[in-house]
Amino acid sequence: MRARHLSTFFIFFFGALGGLLFGFDTGIISGASPLIESNFNLGTEQTGFIVSSVLIGSSVGALSIGSLSDRFGRKRLLVLASILFLIGSSLSMFAVGFISMVIARIILGFAVGSASALTPAYLAELADAPHRGSLGTMFQLMITLGILLAYVSNLSFLHHNLLGLRDWRWMLGSALIPALLLFIGSIILPESPRYLVEKGNVDEARDVLHELRKNTDQDPDKELAGIQEVANQPRGGLKELFTFARPAVIVAILLMLLQQLVGINSVIYFLPQVFIKGFNFPESNAIWISVGIGIVNFVCTILAYNIMDKFNRKTILLFGSIVMSISIGVLSVLNFTLNVQAAAVPTMILIGFYIFGFAVSWGPICWLMIGEIFPLNVRGVGNSIGSAANWIGNFIVSQFFLELLHMFNNNVGGPFAVFTFFAIVSIFFVIYMVPETRGKSLEEIEMEMRQKAALKAAAKNAPNAK
Repeated sequence: MRARHLSTFFIFFFGALGGLLFGFDTGIISGASPLIESNFNLGTEQTGFIVSSVLIGSSVGALSIGSLSDRFGRKRLLVLASILFLIGSSLSMFAVGFISMVIARIILGFAVGSASALTPAYLAELADAPHRGSLGTMFQLMITLGILLAYVSNLSFLHHNLLGLRDWRWMLGSALIPALLLFIGSIILPESPRYLVEKGNVDEARDVLHELRKNTDQDPDKELAGIQEVANQPRGGLKELFTFARPAVIVAILLMLLQQLVGINSVIYFLPQVFIKGFNFPESNAIWISVGIGIVNFVCTILAYNIMDKFNRKTILLFGSIVMSISIGVLSVLNFTLNVQAAAVPTMILIGFYIFGFAVSWGPICWLMIGEIFPLNVRGVGNSIGSAANWIGNFIVSQFFLELLHMFNNNVGGPFAVFTFFAIVSIFFVIYMVPETRGKSLEEIEMEMRQKAALKAAAKNAPNAK
């Protein structure tokens, strides 16, 4: 179905819905895992593997989906991801033991990894240059909304065994609703106009662009001409990733690794355990704290959505890095110098500031930029590499956070001191390595990259003048 049958809001909302499922399936396990452990009589290692098994599937899904999307298109692969969400959610809801739950979680991981690699590129290719920041931020906004809805679902179904099914089954099964919405939406979403031009379907690309730009002051025909100019450039295939696009690969990997190594998912996954183990909070109070942090995360991402097109990407990233460095740096010092009772409330407040710093900057911009900085013909693969780096960082943080906490005798100052180091590293990374992409079309970004590579090659090959 062509874009003229759909509203622009519909296209971007459902295009970003993969982010909601990403966040939902990330957050839902935090409340369900203790109940699954009890129901199946699992050991803590088995429960931990159920939680982390989704990361295995996510890494594989993220790495494999990019080349497929460059070959078959963003739309078809979004349909596939939605089917995997439906299958994984159904299997996890009706799992009968450890093995079946792990299989279900790995399938969900394929879906989550696919969505994380597909959606940023898809949204970037649909958006016009002046609004690409805010529209690209919809992906992160949906992730934070998904996490918040997962926390709400956990609280809503807790201790409610409906229709003979345990509460945790309803928690995991509630993901079927957004998965079904994504399936329906992805069937009728338009294909990316950039992909259509790449495959020679210029007339269909023109239809999509005219619909997308009808309420803007952007000229779709001029934009189409720019896309065609880039599409007609000589192609080097995947070799381009390791030649003129190599700086983009390095930036994407470091962006996504640092996004995780500053510790965000230690808060998303383990915040209740931080306050239970570190500050002796009752379980119910600890869960409510995680809901509060989920609300802060979502509201701050709404703020990011509204400011993303008003400030340079580097300026926002730098602001976020500084806020995170100060807040968790102070948190670490307080937890090493104050007693547990005195440090509890300041820790909650400082984590709130840390979430604010992350949610307005590194949360949305990293996903936005990996959709911007790669050349058209390898954009899917480039997004896969960046997304896979994110999942690797996620795995590192989730696997070692509790061990770090134990190493420091449940003093949260220890793990957050490590995260402070990476937050400080991120400041210098932004200053010296991150390119500015605000206000430029994807084609302008690519042509600049090609010109820099050409100048560098010319300088390298020029004979030395005496």
